[in-house]
Amino acid sequence: MTLTASRAKTIDTVVIGIGNNLMTDDGAGIHVIERLREAGLPDHVELVDGGTLGFTLLDIVESARRLIVVDAAQLDREPGCVEVFEDEQMDVYLTTCRRSSVHEVNLLDVIGAARFRDTMPEHYALVGIQPDSVDWGAEPTARVAGGVDRATAIITEMVLSEECAA
Repeated sequence: MTLTASRAKTIDTVVIGIGNNLMTDDGAGIHVIERLREAGLPDHVELVDGGTLGFTLLDIVESARRLIVVDAAQLDREPGCVEVFEDEQMDVYLTTCRRSSVHEVNLLDVIGAARFRDTMPEHYALVGIQPDSVDWGAEPTARVAGGVDRATAIITEMVLSEECAA
């Protein structure tokens, strides 16, 4: 018997932005959430400011049919580049990447707990933005601000294409 395998998926799509928006590019995920709030997404999409992440987000993750996480991520690319890791690709990235922050570690823990409890969302993705600077400051660097725009457009497309497929 699994602990909560019968848990109902009460949220269609959850988008969680991770980061500290007082640390320039580390706050990229939070800046994306702010832009998505202005985008007028469908009602079935819940936007969550996940801050620096923690197990308090486990209930939200477990309640989602589809999960999209957006965060600054070490991609070994030019600052502002955006990459999407879906389903198993996200698992591989989180278990093999060179971590530049604790967010990926905490995200891996939350995903691992949901998997252990047999409550993982059906589909999940990480939208990563390569940071340039992680120093004190409330705004991302210019190059990462462009990445925030691209990530916002990518996530909007992901959500809308999923809506058309349903």
